[in-house]
Parts: sequence; C-alpha cells; structure tokens
Amino acid sequence: MKHTDIITSIKKKEYKPVYFLHGEESFFIDQITKVFEENILNESEKSFNFTVLYGKENDFRAVGDNAARFPMMASHQVIIVKEAQEMKTLSELKAYIQKPTPTTILLICHKHKKYDMRSAFGKALKANAVVFESKKLYDNEIPKWVSKHIASMGYKIEDSALDLLSEHLGSNLSKIANELDKLSINVAKETLITPKLIQEHIGISKDYNVFELQEALGQKNALKTHRIINHFASNTRKYPLMMTLASLYGFFSKLYIAAAYARSSDLEMAKALGFTFRDPNKAAYAARFRVAKFKTGVKHYSKDQVENVFSILKEYDLKYKGVGNVNTPEGELLKEMVIRILAA
Repeated sequence: MKHTDIITSIKKKEYKPVYFLHGEESFFIDQITKVFEENILNESEKSFNFTVLYGKENDFRAVGDNAARFPMMASHQVIIVKEAQEMKTLSELKAYIQKPTPTTILLICHKHKKYDMRSAFGKALKANAVVFESKKLYDNEIPKWVSKHIASMGYKIEDSALDLLSEHLGSNLSKIANELDKLSINVAKETLITPKLIQEHIGISKDYNVFELQEALGQKNALKTHRIINHFASNTRKYPLMMTLASLYGFFSKLYIAAAYARSSDLEMAKALGFTFRDPNKAAYAARFRVAKFKTGVKHYSKDQVENVFSILKEYDLKYKGVGNVNTPEGELLKEMVIRILAA
C-alpha cells in the first residue's frame, strides 16, 4: 500500500476504524496525518470530536478511553496518537484494536522505526487495521520522487536542475518539500524549473554546491575544488561536513559502478547508476549528459583509488564524530579530506 492510497480513500470519505503508520521516513506519515487533520471533520465538528494524544504523555488506557467515546453531533470522532513509539504500553492497545469503536477513526503514528509486526500486537494490527510502513527512499530513488512531487505541484523541471536539487538537499524529503514550497510561492504554475530558478529562490549557488564539487573532484581540477571547499569551509552551517560526506560517498559509489560499465553504452551505464528517463524515446540522448561526469571520473580514478577514497571518507566521518579528533574545526576537516581525495 502506498501513502497516496490512504490519502485518496480518506478524501473519498472511505474510513476504517484504525490506522497504524510506522517506519523510518517521517515525511509520508506527516502527509497522511495532515489529511486526517484537515479532511474528515469540519471546524464545528472538531470542537468535540477531534483529539490529539502524545505517546510520551499518555498510556494505552488514555487512548482506549478516548477512542471508546461516541461522537457528538458528527458521524465520527478522530483520535490521533502522535509519537506512539514513545508509549511504553502501546502493545496493550491490542484489546481495543481487536474490537474498535466503529464511529471512532483512530490514527496511530509510530515514527522513526519499523514496528515488529510479528509480535502479538503487530498481528492484531494486520488483522484489524490499515497498516502502512513508511520506508526511507534509496538515494537513487530521490530524483524520481522529486520529479513526481514537482509535477504534482504543477511544474516541470530540467534534468540538470533535478540533479542539483537532489545532490544539494540530500534524502530529507521534508526539507526538499519545504524548499519546493518556497519556490512555488514565487514561480508561476507550468514554469520549467531551471538551475537558475533554483539558485534564485532556493538559495543553492550555481557555482558553490556539492554537485559542482563532485565534478571538480571527478576532473581532479584542483583550482576549482579549492575554490569550492574554501567557500564551504567559511559557512559550515549552510554546507555541513556531513552533507558533503554523504554526497561524495554517493558520487564515488556511482563512480565505482561506472568503472564496471566503462565499455558499455551511455544508456546501459545510466541505468546501472539508477537514472530513469521520463521519455523512453529520448533516453539514449539524455543518458549522455547524465553519465558525463562519471565517464570523466573513471579516467582519473582507478578502482584502487576509489577504494582509497572510501577509506578517506570513513576516516573523516569518524573524525567529525570525535574519533581521533579533539578540536579540529569542521571547516579544516573538510579541507583536509578533500585535499587527500585529490591526491588519491
């Protein structure tokens, strides 16, 4: 089941007594919760029939007692349990789950981790509730998700702009969605989103971003690389080391795969790297641009050199977390790391 299936059913007023949302990706859980908050009851009905409980502050009795009530001047009441992962007695809701009040719509939000559905409570949920697992997207799934999200907002996006967004904002879907909301305030519907628009309205510099850093390192362009990392080091709040580490790990992981497809076609390499294309008829042409920086990188880094880069990235990940590093500033760690990668 997709999160959109639940959203569609709620908007159609097709309700079930119990919904259980769990998993590592908070964004989809938040999207569903918002629909429950805004689409089931009108404002006058909410006064007596809408309750939000927090797992850390309530136990199973509080949830059960509220859920057992009947609605007042409405066909349903809505009970939302947020941060359910903090409720120590959550599993004791089993008796209510097995026999829920038909006029109550109970939404349980269990964030940040998957619930063990093999447990007795998990089995009760599977038998009697709508269960949705909100999974983290893989890095190679992010561009496709961004493209679909932008399309749902009424925009189109150039591939270069899509790459820039995905590389700079990482895999935090809530952050990506918030930045796109900012852009939508200033850009008319049906507009083609370009790197220039992203630079103007989201604040991602065309010259100083992780995407440009990847290209500079792939080319072993020392001058351009130093210019970018000096800019990053001077503003580590905007360009945190962890973001750069994650981006470079993704880039060199793809470079490692690209080396294995060095004699293949551009399209075959692009597919191996996880790229997808909206127009199959233009895929072969578009693939040339998506793999260009990886084909360049393969010329400058052997398999052994890429493996050495992985070791460097791991070392500086640990240093950033304080292992083998007492007080070296984040900006200096970034400079050291990138200089060593250039020399790999």
